[in-house]
Amino acid sequence: MTQTLLGLIASGLILAGTLLCLIGAIGLLRLPDSYSRMHSASKAGSLGAALVLAGVATASSGEMALEALFAVLVLLATAPLAAHAVSRAAHRAGYKPRTGRLGDALAEQQAEDRTPTEGRG
Repeated sequence: MTQTLLGLIASGLILAGTLLCLIGAIGLLRLPDSYSRMHSASKAGSLGAALVLAGVATASSGEMALEALFAVLVLLATAPLAAHAVSRAAHRAGYKPRTGRLGDALAEQQAEDRTPTEGRG
């Protein structure tokens, strides 16, 4: 009974993780610019991989739980940071995002930093 329940939970986690990874992959194909694509890949891919690893830990009846937990922590800590660093480098290199009504706050901040203000000196 316990093995059946663990198998069902593991299967559910792995299925949910692969579906999130699939949604991230579809986002790579469908979203308009590199920033949106990177957001889709980093968020959905990280959470999907974390769920798959949780399913693997569950399927192994806890034998691989510590290794899977460590991998999840490393993945969730590094993937969003890497996506942010690559996005910022792309923005500095001149790749402009498609902006909506909110605008491009980073470009506005950089423009403010470049303009000299009165009273300095």
